[in-house]
Formats: sequence, structure tokens, C-alpha cells
Amino acid sequence: MNPEIFVAEKVQDALVELYSEATKAIKVQVQPTRKEFEGDWTVVMFPYLRMSKKSPVATGEEVGEYLKENIEEIESFNVVKGFLNIKLKDSYWDSLFSEIAQTPNYGQAAPSGKTIMVEFSSPNTNKPLHLGHIRNNLLGWSVSQLLAANGHKVLKVNLVNDRGIHICKSMLAWKRYGNGETPESSGKKGDHLVGDYYVLFNTKYNEEVQKITAEKVAAGLSEKTAKEEAEKESPLLKEAQQMLKKWEDGDEEVRALWKKMNSWVYKGFDETYDSLGIKFDKIYHESETYLSGKSLVEEGLKKGIFFKKEDNSVWCDLEDDGLDQKLLLRGDGTSVYMTQDLGTAKKRYDEFKFDEHIYVVGNEQNYHFQVLKLILKKLGFTWSDYIYHLSYGMVELPEGKMKSREGTVVDADDLVKQMYETAKETSLELGKLEGMKKEEQDKLFHMIGMGALKYFIIKVDPKRTMMFNPKESIDFNGNTGPFIQYTHARIHSILRKAKELNAPKGKLFGEKILEKEISLIKLLNQFPSKIKEGGDAHSPAIIANYAYDLAKDYNQYYHDVSILKEEDIEVRGARLTLIETIAKVLTKAMGILGIELPERM
Repeated sequence: MNPEIFVAEKVQDALVELYSEATKAIKVQVQPTRKEFEGDWTVVMFPYLRMSKKSPVATGEEVGEYLKENIEEIESFNVVKGFLNIKLKDSYWDSLFSEIAQTPNYGQAAPSGKTIMVEFSSPNTNKPLHLGHIRNNLLGWSVSQLLAANGHKVLKVNLVNDRGIHICKSMLAWKRYGNGETPESSGKKGDHLVGDYYVLFNTKYNEEVQKITAEKVAAGLSEKTAKEEAEKESPLLKEAQQMLKKWEDGDEEVRALWKKMNSWVYKGFDETYDSLGIKFDKIYHESETYLSGKSLVEEGLKKGIFFKKEDNSVWCDLEDDGLDQKLLLRGDGTSVYMTQDLGTAKKRYDEFKFDEHIYVVGNEQNYHFQVLKLILKKLGFTWSDYIYHLSYGMVELPEGKMKSREGTVVDADDLVKQMYETAKETSLELGKLEGMKKEEQDKLFHMIGMGALKYFIIKVDPKRTMMFNPKESIDFNGNTGPFIQYTHARIHSILRKAKELNAPKGKLFGEKILEKEISLIKLLNQFPSKIKEGGDAHSPAIIANYAYDLAKDYNQYYHDVSILKEEDIEVRGARLTLIETIAKVLTKAMGILGIELPERM
């Protein structure tokens, strides 16, 4: 039994026996004893003074004495002011260790019956994935795995933003300046090729704006007014807007170009997802959901939930909700992001009847999701309460923020290659790859590189903006992925040697259990509660930092305690089982983060 529950139940029994007013309905709150005090678990006595009719210290002493005299597993107790600190016997921890070691898939919660949908990635088909997308994908994947470990049925979904003005900008630039260039003729990945034309559009657009602005300034307008008018009058932008209108009207030529260029992008995306180990249960496309969103808007308009302005654009007035007016359809009838998000949300609920829908999207979209929930509520969808926006901070670099339209981003594919090369360089410097075939080395370098990248990003609380430093992430010491991977490999090295020596594993330490071993057992015992804590908070960072704490404490144990050279066969066997259990928990924890652990490094 979980020691926290065990102690809570025994204290509850003591209160019932000692005080006539006490009943089994009493709730006993138990917390780990602070490091500066002696004990394993602490119970605050103040809630029970009414029934004991004694001081906090006297109540604690009385309850502690009862526990020590009647509960075999209780070693000792002490009372500090109103806090009862309870210490369990070594034999209790030894028995708990045996239970943990023999529990299949330790840490996995029983099925909850809940269905949770997690949307992440959500790329635009006008550019390749970059570092910001990597954080999104890694968070989405690890949150999904964490929720699955909590017993929920999890659906990983991706909404590809495959239509809209940004996509038309790439299409128009290719049509004007591409001369028929293809991924095959250029030797570029399709998403990179299309992204280049998105950057080119903005370059040409800025040149146009500068030229028109200069002409208007020369005609007597202020710089600010001239630029504002130039941006609206740009022939290139107007042509892109016309292309979007043609797309929505089903123009065959525009649609054919759109399909061709998007197919290039999808192939490129798939390669990047594969390198990151990302897979989805279902992929939605904005081009397939925006019409249902437009239908919802028309329905809301008929019911008087929305209103039209003079230019025929459709809006939702949220001023009574403390917000402003939100555009839902442009005057020319084309949709906006909110339109398709309304349609997609309803489509998903109708399909899966989810208990929670998590959108993994950066914090710059906080307002968007606040509005989405409000509008769905106004449309009468009570399940809008199930929507949760996992708002995460941006990824920044030492040199500053990234800007897609200017082409100043850290490309995801380039970063994956860089992590591989850095892992290779670092591993070769350590010189421990003798006898390993080239194919095995390549797999190891990728494993270490991806472990470093994923861990460095996931260990940071999702809500925080973070600074990414590739070189720092791949350090084999400190709070990094490679450190945990190396710890796992070190454990398996000992287990292989034990197998060669025919050293059997054991189940119990007996009377010779060390305080360091009890400390590790206590840490292993925390794993299921860390999974629950991380799931409740939608924060895989909790699991990442738990894995680091476990790896760090193991390494100290390895440094201080002999394992294979221990002469007592029972103790040696128990130590082998202990480190094997640590390896299994590290594998489960890091697996939640999408990180593989090698058995050799």
C-alpha cells in the first residue's frame, strides 16, 4: 500500500480509538516530513483539537504513542509544536520496495474512462517547421503520453492550416517568380521550397510598399499615413487577396496550384515529424473544416447571436463579457482563423464526445482561445467548458526572437542535424564506442541528440519563455537528457556483468538495508504521484525533473555503495533488483517525454 495512504488510515484509526467524537469519516492530511526534522510523514494536529480537547502538542503525543504501541510498522515519532512526525520501520520500506519491483508497468494508472483530445503542431503550409514548432510538438506529444499514463484515452490530433492569405502569398510568389521550380529540380525539401517563396513574397511586398510610400511622401503625405495607405494599395497584396477569394470560390486553376504546393509541404512535414518521433491519431485540415465554421456563423447570425456591419462582415459582440468585438467573416465572405476553429471544435466533439480538449498553442493566442470558448458557449455548446488552452512560452535564442516572414528562424531540420552532429562529436570525445558498428553508432548519435533536444525543452515549465542553447543541452553532466541516458546505460552495464557472473537478483534487503537505499525507495515510491501531479498540471516538466532527481541520487549511490563486489548474496541481489527497478522507472518516465534510453553508451 502507498505509505501516505497507510499512515493516513492508521492515524484515522488512532483518532477513532482515542476520542469518542471521532469517526471514520475524518479526513487525515499527510505530507512528507521536511528535511530538517526526523520522520517520514507529518500530520498536522490542529484539525483534531476539538475532539481531543487538548493542546496540539498533547494531542500529537497521544496519537503518536498509540501508533507506536499498536502499529507494527511504526518505528518512532516526535511532535514539533502542532506537527506529528512519524518514522516508519526499515522493514516497511523494504517490503514496499519488493512490491514496487514486482508491479508490472509501475506508475501506470488504471483506465479512467475519460477521453482527452490533444491538438498540437498545427503548422501552416507556407513554411517549414522551426524551433517554435519543435517546442509545440514536444509538449503536445509528452502531455499526451502523460495523460495516457494517468489512464485516460488520448487522441493526438493535428490541424493543418492549409488555406488562407499566407498560403496564397507563397502560391503567388511561386507563380510569379518560380519558373516551374520543384523540390526535385531544386534539391530542396518541399516545405523549405514553399517557405522560400513565402519569404520572397514579403521581400517583394516590402519593396512595393517602400516605393508607393516614397511617392505619397513626395506628394505631401506624412510618412506614417503614406505607409498605411501603401500597405493597403500594394498590387501584390491585392492579388494575393484575390487569389484567396478565387480559392474559396473553387477556381480550378488556383485549387490545382494549391494542391500541388501543399503536397510538397506535406511530404516535407512527414520527414520532420519522423525525425522527431511524432505521430498523430488524426489529422484535420482547415480546408475541410472552415465551411462548417461558416455554417455555424450563419446560424448564429440568424439567431441574433452575431451581427453584420455595413461592409457585410460578420462580428460577435463580446463587450458585455469584458472583451471587444470579434470578426468571424470578412465582408467578401472569406473566413478567418476563428471561423474554422469553431467548425473544427464542433466536428471533433460530434465525432469523439471528448471529456477534455487541450489546445497546445503559444501564449500569444491566449485571447483567441478565450474568445473561442465564449462564442461556442453563446452558440449553446455546453461542452465548451471542456476546452483547455495549454498556453506555453516562446522559445528564444541568444540572438533574439525568430521571424518567419523574414526568414530568421531556426529551422527544425537543421536543428535535428545539428543535434546529431553535436552528439556524435561529444560521444567520440568520450571514446567509449569501441566495438560498436557504424549503424549502431548512427542510431546512438540520433538517440542522444534527440534526447538532449527534447529534455532541454521539456524540463522547463510550459508557461515559461525559454532560451535554447544546443551545446548546453547535450552536456553529459547536470540536468540534461544525455546525463539520464548515460545513467541508464551505466545501470545496464552492471546488470550485464551480473548476468555474466550468474549473480541472482533478490527481493528484500533484510536488516542490512542502508539509509541511501531507503532514500531511493522513497523516490521510486513518488513516481505514480508525480505522474498524477504532472497530468493534473498538464506539465511534463514535473516528470523530466523527477527523472533527473532519480538519476542524480542513483549516481551518488553508485559512487558510495558497492554492488557487484558486495559479499552478502541477499544484499547484492536486492541491490541488483533496486538498480534494475530504477532503470525501468527511468525508461517509463523518459518514454513519456518521447526520449529513448540506450543500454550502451
